[in-house]
Amino acid sequence: MAARILPVVKLATKVTIAGGALYIACDSGLLGSSEQGSEALNKAKAAVPPAVEEWMKYFGLETRLPTIPKVEFSPVEAWNSGVRRSISSLSEAPTKATQYTNQGLQYLKDLSK
Repeated sequence: MAARILPVVKLATKVTIAGGALYIACDSGLLGSSEQGSEALNKAKAAVPPAVEEWMKYFGLETRLPTIPKVEFSPVEAWNSGVRRSISSLSEAPTKATQYTNQGLQYLKDLSK
C-alpha cells in the first residue's frame, strides 16, 4: 500500500512546489511587462542582502560575504536583442535549410562513390 502512495506523494510535492514558484513569479511581476520585471529585480536586490545577514546570524556564522557586483542589466534591451535574433534566424532559415540539405546530399554522394 505504501509503495503505491509514495509516487503519488512525490508527484503532489513536485506539482505543489512548481505551482508555488509559478504563483510567486506571477505575483511579484516577473511574468509581466519588462518594467514590472525590472521593478521585481530591484526589489530582490534590496531584499536579499539583509535576509542573508539575518540567516547568517541565526545560524551563528560571522563570516562576511563579498559585496554584490554592480551589474547593469536592462530587461528591455535584452528582450529587444532576443527578438531581433529570433527574427533574423527565422528570416535566414530557408537559406540555411537549403545549404544544409545540399551539404547532406553531397556527403551522401561522396559516400556512395
